[in-house]
Amino acid sequence: MQNNSSVTNFQQLQERWTTLLNRLHDDPKVTQVMETRLGQYLSSHPVLALTVMVFGVMAALPVGLFLVFALVTIIMSALGFIFFEVFLLFVGGLTLLCVLSGLAFFAVMVSVIFNVFYITIFNILNYYDPRLTKQHKVQGKENNCESSKLKEMQ
Repeated sequence: MQNNSSVTNFQQLQERWTTLLNRLHDDPKVTQVMETRLGQYLSSHPVLALTVMVFGVMAALPVGLFLVFALVTIIMSALGFIFFEVFLLFVGGLTLLCVLSGLAFFAVMVSVIFNVFYITIFNILNYYDPRLTKQHKVQGKENNCESSKLKEMQ
C-alpha cells in the first residue's frame, strides 16, 4: 500500500512540476531568452543549464552580502571622514584660540612693561634733574605764547 501512495505522490509531484515548467516556459521573457543562442545551447545541455542555475542562485547571497558590505563601508567611511574633519577643525580652532590668547596676554604684558619703564624713567629723571621735565613744560608754554602773539599780529 505504501508503494501505491508513494507512486501517486510522485505522479502528483511530477504533474505539478510539469505544470510549473510549462507556465515558466510560456512566459514571454523566458521565451525571449530561450530564442537566443545561449538559451538554445542551455536547452540542448540541461546539466550545464542546471549547473548555471544552481551557481546563480548560490552566488546571489555572497554577491548580495558583498554589495551590502560595500554600501555600509562607503557610508561609514563618508561619516568617518566627516567626523574626522569636524575633529580636525575642532583641534585647529582650539589651537588658534590658545595662540590668540597667548598673543593677547603677551601684548598686555609688553604694554604694562613699557608703561612701567616709561613711568620709572620719567620719575628718575624728574628726581635727579627736575629742570628737564619743567623746562619742556616752560618751553611748551613759551611756544604757545609766541604762536598766539604771531596770530594776533597778523
